[in-house]
Amino acid sequence: MNRLIFLLLFVLSFNTLRSQSAWRYDRTGVYKNETGLLKAWPAEGPELLWYYDGLGEGHSSVAISNGKAYITGMLDEKGFLFVFDLNGKLLHKVMYGDEWTANYVGTRSAPAVSDGKIYLISGTGDMICWDENTLEVVWKRNIFVDFESSNITWGMNESPLLFGEKIIATPGGKTHNVVALNKNTGELIWSSPAKGELSAYCSPLYIADQQTPLIVTMTAEHIIGLEASTGKLLWSFESKNRNNIHANTPVYANNMILCISVDKGCTMLRLSDGGRKAATVWELAELDNMMGAPVKAGDHIYGSSSGYNSARFWYCIDWTTGEVKYRDKELAMGVTIAADNRLYCYTDKGEMALVNATPEKFEIVSRFPVDKGTNQHWAHPVIHQGILYVRHGDTLMAYKIKEQ
Repeated sequence: MNRLIFLLLFVLSFNTLRSQSAWRYDRTGVYKNETGLLKAWPAEGPELLWYYDGLGEGHSSVAISNGKAYITGMLDEKGFLFVFDLNGKLLHKVMYGDEWTANYVGTRSAPAVSDGKIYLISGTGDMICWDENTLEVVWKRNIFVDFESSNITWGMNESPLLFGEKIIATPGGKTHNVVALNKNTGELIWSSPAKGELSAYCSPLYIADQQTPLIVTMTAEHIIGLEASTGKLLWSFESKNRNNIHANTPVYANNMILCISVDKGCTMLRLSDGGRKAATVWELAELDNMMGAPVKAGDHIYGSSSGYNSARFWYCIDWTTGEVKYRDKELAMGVTIAADNRLYCYTDKGEMALVNATPEKFEIVSRFPVDKGTNQHWAHPVIHQGILYVRHGDTLMAYKIKEQ
């Protein structure tokens, strides 16, 4: 009976995660439902269906739910939620408050949509919930004010994690380090002191398939695993770097968790005792990544190195052993997502490349420049129903990448 209950809870949690619009699809960056995509692009790139200028400043990605696209931008130091239909028509533009103006200005985290509500954590720590239909604010609170913590050097950059009735945030306070709120009311469910460290730009991961479901994230100097139901610290591993930057969501599959950031590079952990324990499997300091995020495709990890510990290159690593299959310098460093057995690599120099997901070599099939928009090429692309959404500062673009 206990096993049956566990399996039922796992299925319900899994379906909840899959039904919502979340950061990097389901936090993996692998768009599993996208098939029949173009195997190569025309020389000038795939067809640009539409674009919108006027988002303002920011690096946040788009979220798509119920035929609408949601994205944020900063205009005159205020954050706005933009709502589009999937033909690019602006439906709504809602101001929600102050945004990040200190450095690399603009919006940061992607919104999330779940069960008729839209959620956002702003660069200044405002946590906001809107009704998806009316766009009225359901609840709002500031995680730094409410949980006795302070913002970090480059502004809060955490996309909301939702599962069941909970929404998770990392204020980074000594007492209220990680918190779970009721996603419908904003009321506190639990608070964890964890390691008492500052937040580190990481969007946390929920792991449902363990006997003890858990949350894994990275704070300033540690990788931490928390019991999802209570916030109890289950285990931790030291992971330091020069600027306390751990901006990549951990990657999970089959009891193993890959954490990657600058300086420390890659750390692979293996869970045991139903998620209550973890141990290091392998480490690779040379394969670091600032915020581009790797993806797991098949039995391998693909991504780019930030160049903090070595030259900048794109790499493929064996998931189980940590063996490096290749290093390639043909593209500038950047963001990685995947779909239909291919990698979509968006570089910080403004180039989009289609690459075959094979461990034999870094095989670029097609590439084109992203020549619209402003400032840094940092936003993570999104694929939805055969459309590739690319945000570059002030501009959101939609490219057709599905075969006829």
